[in-house]
Amino acid sequence: MRPSREAKRIRAPAVNYFNYFTEIEERFQQRRGSLLLLSTLDWALIETWRDAGIPLEAALRGIDSAFDKYEARQKRGRMRRVNGLAWCAQAVMEAAEELREASAGTAPASATANSESGFEQERVAAHLEACAAALDAAAIAPEACKATAVRLRELAAPSGEGAQPNDLESLERTLTVLEEKLFAALTAAAPEDLLVELKEHAARELAPYRSRMGVVQLRQVEHQFVQKQLLAHYNLPRLSLFYMSQQ
Repeated sequence: MRPSREAKRIRAPAVNYFNYFTEIEERFQQRRGSLLLLSTLDWALIETWRDAGIPLEAALRGIDSAFDKYEARQKRGRMRRVNGLAWCAQAVMEAAEELREASAGTAPASATANSESGFEQERVAAHLEACAAALDAAAIAPEACKATAVRLRELAAPSGEGAQPNDLESLERTLTVLEEKLFAALTAAAPEDLLVELKEHAARELAPYRSRMGVVQLRQVEHQFVQKQLLAHYNLPRLSLFYMSQQ
């Protein structure tokens, strides 16, 4: 499942939380020159950028820089078509460092309101309830899943801690923690051969891009990839507000 496109115009401080995925996807597709749906690996990579605090501006600059260099080299000879966002990973990290150096000593951006259409309390509550219902039906790690479902319903209540629409970043951080705890429980309960298979799958997907990512980033992307695949294997939801239904 991919993030809702309705999130595109929501503006939040620092990493532009609620348009981060869509803006990166659209810039990549625009520069590639054709519609290419991002892979699970690509979404995992975007999550590592978001979690690392890579500004949206740096991600977009990095994509542009990578394609500018690609197009310049392409004029001198035939090159294989870019088929994955990971091809831009090194350029994104370089852009983030340049942006960090340029902004050193400047005041942080002020927070903006999160009351724009698309993240109303009713929609957020419906998303949390849908996630809770899916966890209630889980066939693995039932105790952890049911405990997470209870917490989600608390957050969905009108007076739920962190559930107010003007505190979406706080709620998103809480959901991230809940998802990490859930992933840990699933990892402990999942068969060893399944986890080995998912890690091998991640290694195959990452193989073409190892020269473009550092060791730490590779491990982070592998972690995100395995987490996504494990949840999908057991038909469990992503809790993040990025994955709210478009309906």
